[in-house]
Amino acid sequence: MPKIFMNTKKTSFKHIGFIGLGLIGGSVAMAVRRAFPELPITAWNRNRAVLEEALADGTVTGADDGSFSSFADCDLVFLCVPVITAIDMMKRLEPVLSPGAILTDVGSVKGDIHRAVEGTPLDWRFIGGHPMAGSEKTGYEHASAQLLENAWYFLTPAGNVDVRRVSDLSELISAIGALPLVMPSEEHDYVTAAISHFPHVLSASLVNLVRDLDLPGHPMKTVAAGGFRDITRISSSSPQMWQEICLANPKNICRVLDAYMQKLIDYRLAISNGDADKLYEIFRSCKDYRDSFDAQPHIPMFHEYRLFVEIADETGSLAKITALLSEAGISIRNLSIINNREYEQGALKIAFGSEAARAAAGDVLSNAGYVVHGTAPRG
Repeated sequence: MPKIFMNTKKTSFKHIGFIGLGLIGGSVAMAVRRAFPELPITAWNRNRAVLEEALADGTVTGADDGSFSSFADCDLVFLCVPVITAIDMMKRLEPVLSPGAILTDVGSVKGDIHRAVEGTPLDWRFIGGHPMAGSEKTGYEHASAQLLENAWYFLTPAGNVDVRRVSDLSELISAIGALPLVMPSEEHDYVTAAISHFPHVLSASLVNLVRDLDLPGHPMKTVAAGGFRDITRISSSSPQMWQEICLANPKNICRVLDAYMQKLIDYRLAISNGDADKLYEIFRSCKDYRDSFDAQPHIPMFHEYRLFVEIADETGSLAKITALLSEAGISIRNLSIINNREYEQGALKIAFGSEAARAAAGDVLSNAGYVVHGTAPRG
């Protein structure tokens, strides 16, 4: 069972460094700056213009010239560059780092970088990192301190890292609004293969399958605005990034693919044999497990209370609802438009942090003339 650290607002670090200020590096740096306005942050970036921008907007307080000598004063350094580049830069950083400094990265696959650290002096100071956040956009210009809020942030300590160092980094990650999750690097790569990497492979296969099976006039493409569009949305991600991830984590992705193909064979047999009991069990167990995603009592962020509201597709309709709830002093945890109307009542889903807030919101919106579909509390 991975260890989960809940939100705190403190840090033992006195000076933090960043190598790379792209979307993720920039967002982590901005989140650190927001949480700790007085903390010194030194950075290096291949594009000097980005460094100048980060200095100008106050995200960083110092810039390295590429010698990495400026990082000697840091007690924590983030490597926010591709894995191959990160491995090369670790070798340059190792003789520069102060004796107690921690080194971490932000890569989505941990195997290669942990193998590079194993048996070196970095084995007692490297803690792999992987924030489960991102965007289809890249670069510092799209970075945001909010990108990491309520996002899982994996931490994978190297073999000889002291527990106190892991705790220190977990506190920082928690302080910037993310949810630290500590586990071995091998376990991380297997977990992310199943819940992140494989879904992209599956999504790509579904999109390409429909493309190949579509009839003249493209009726499948035309009606793909419902559930199919929702479950294949991730196929719009960067092809290059997912090519690299598949090449970096092939063993685990293939392990999940093999298990999935066996599932498909089982499901196909149930359908072709007309096995009503088996089919019911497939969809019942699936529903039960999926519904449990929103009911994890040991994690407060998953206690969610929802309303579904009918709204007209016209200018200002969303603003009216949020204004009504704001005037009533009701906080919204999450809000989303329901694009897929095959399975949900209501065009707008609003999530609240408590049953009292959900009930109050239902009263406010109903009294204002809205059709509200209430659901049982989740969590």
